[in-house]
Amino acid sequence: MTTRPSADRAAPTLEAVAERAGVSRSTVSRVVNGSPKVTDEARAAVERAIAELGYAPNLAARSLASRRSHSIALVIPEATSRFFADPYFAAIVEGVADHLARSPYTLTLLVASETDPGRTARYLRGGGVDGALILSTHSDDRSYVELAGHLPIVFSGRPTVAHDENAVIVDIDNTSAARTATEYLIAHGRRRIATIAGPQDMAAGIDRLAGWLDAIVSAGLDPGPIEVGDFTPEAGAAALTRLLERGEAFDGLFAASAQMANAALVELGRRGIAVPRDVSVIAIDNDRFAEEAQPPLTTMEQPTTEQGAKIAEMLVRLIEGRPVERKTIMATRLIERASV
Repeated sequence: MTTRPSADRAAPTLEAVAERAGVSRSTVSRVVNGSPKVTDEARAAVERAIAELGYAPNLAARSLASRRSHSIALVIPEATSRFFADPYFAAIVEGVADHLARSPYTLTLLVASETDPGRTARYLRGGGVDGALILSTHSDDRSYVELAGHLPIVFSGRPTVAHDENAVIVDIDNTSAARTATEYLIAHGRRRIATIAGPQDMAAGIDRLAGWLDAIVSAGLDPGPIEVGDFTPEAGAAALTRLLERGEAFDGLFAASAQMANAALVELGRRGIAVPRDVSVIAIDNDRFAEEAQPPLTTMEQPTTEQGAKIAEMLVRLIEGRPVERKTIMATRLIERASV
């Protein structure tokens, strides 16, 4: 049973936790501060003692001593409505939160939807956080790239604008994922492949379009028609409508996100175009939009939750002065369903 200190009883000390856990005071300190130099058995004993005694670290004192806030910002430079609607962001936050739960750092979420991204950058430079995780950067988000010279920063995804060679990036190989997806359509006999590309002010959108084109050219085929969307269902439906209104026949479709592909499937069905008989459809992202599509969507899965945990790990290592990989590329995998 967990014991909570009452108002008239002294709060449990580090020494009390050490005695309860049967370890030294320094071992308790290492566990509390997230040090990896503790055995799993000792860590479990300390965590159990902390829960039983209701021990809470004196974060204010630790912050004064270390000049750290023990707070990390997760910055999403997107509209609030998109943040709450996109499963990608939820999975990233889950991965970040899960990793930080085993560290002394707390998470501050900043949905930076204002028109001036420099406003958030100024806040981050103010010293309220020890570092920041930046998601979904656009070509006009230079202020976040420049911030990397003043604060520990890890980017989830390659920034579109030029960045310091020392910037830390965790990403998937978007070009390779798009190439593999398009090659899968070609292997299934599709010869005129259209695409609904992602936004061309984001590296993911640019790279996925490049991968689609590379696969087609390498196969000796002519590129099908191209429309661009912003990864959302609304953009997917509008882009598919534009593709059809162009009057250019296609028998395959690569969409840069499952959200856009899901909406495209709805629009194809509404117009009596059968999937996969008339048009085979493939996308990137293996989320609820892919699983709930009719027919279920063949996708290239990116390990989003694991990516969230990885960016959190890299940032904590940066803050604590430990070595990090400057660029980490995480693998994607093909999920075969009924849309091809």
